[in-house]
Amino acid sequence: MKTGLVLASIAAGASAFAPAKQGASVSRTAASKADLEAIAEKANPIVKFYDPLNLAEADFYGMGSEATIGFLRQSEIKHGRIAMFAFVGYIVQSNFVFPWPQTLSGAAHPSVDLSPEAQWDAVPLGAKWQIFAVISALELWDECGGGYLPHYTKGRKPGQYPSFGKFRDAVHPVLDLYDPFGFNKNMSEETKERRLIAEINNGRLAMLGIFGFLSADKVEGSVPLLSGIVKGYSGNPMIPFEGQFSYADYIGGPN
Repeated sequence: MKTGLVLASIAAGASAFAPAKQGASVSRTAASKADLEAIAEKANPIVKFYDPLNLAEADFYGMGSEATIGFLRQSEIKHGRIAMFAFVGYIVQSNFVFPWPQTLSGAAHPSVDLSPEAQWDAVPLGAKWQIFAVISALELWDECGGGYLPHYTKGRKPGQYPSFGKFRDAVHPVLDLYDPFGFNKNMSEETKERRLIAEINNGRLAMLGIFGFLSADKVEGSVPLLSGIVKGYSGNPMIPFEGQFSYADYIGGPN
């Protein structure tokens, strides 16, 4: 979504794991179904382990069950973080926009009179591509493990985002996303585990929360608690470049 999302993504301090020291050996932390059951009981002692699709025993792309579990855990933690960023961003940009110009030409940020989705629609196409370019670079760095961590399907701790150390040393100074000043470098493993459980729960709640906002904006009355609070939106929140860019324009498909 717009500026609130980008700023929140920079402050990814909700992560439960500090990056490992570069060059240090990283032991395998592949999870089993028993590990998932233990995590589920800590996260929700009432529901406990709930896997109606039997994903804990799935084998994606022939990687094996442990790698599949690593993929799924990483996916849930990442989606939870994005949902938390989106939820906070939605609330912020519903009430506040930056007072300085959004573009070099002097155009102002979209007004809070618009819904957050409509604010995003009003962002220039070039600015949207810049945002997606940064997101893509962050994703690529994660997939590469920052050049020193194993892939999350091959033993990396789920949710552990790599340090920018190698990039910082070879290309340009940049702060790490998590704990950039090293305040939590001595955090105990027990504290990390407790915070990860909290992060998982918060992420799950945020996923429901942001889709509640989107649903209430798109379908009036669909979320009674938000009636009269959110602003309606006539566009399609699932089409981020609606009216600005379409692959059909380049491949000759229907508009």
